Amino acid sequence: MNSRLLKAAQEKIPSVPVLINIVSKRERELIAGAKPMINPQTLLTDEDREKHRTALDIDKCDIVLAEIAEGKLIAQIDFDAIAKAEEAKSRWNMKNANINSLYAD
Repeated sequence: MNSRLLKAAQEKIPSVPVLINIVSKRERELIAGAKPMINPQTLLTDEDREKHRTALDIDKCDIVLAEIAEGKLIAQIDFDAIAKAEEAKSRWNMKNANINSLYAD
């Protein structure tokens, strides 16, 4: 994993858990055959070229980080869905608290 690309991606998505989830999901898509949203050749260094490495040799994680850093891949968080899930969890906890109090005596 390229630390320069990681820092650039963290500037776009500062939440580490969200960044990890996005990278993981997109990396699986690339491994399954999805087309990169960037040209992987741009990630090759002069040292890579001297060693006759090609775009196929680039780590999929680096491709995803570059996609994020270039703004091709973004995170959209549905705060309404999060609020609904929290509300449902709260209702469930209140319901179970009432049942537990019946058995507490």
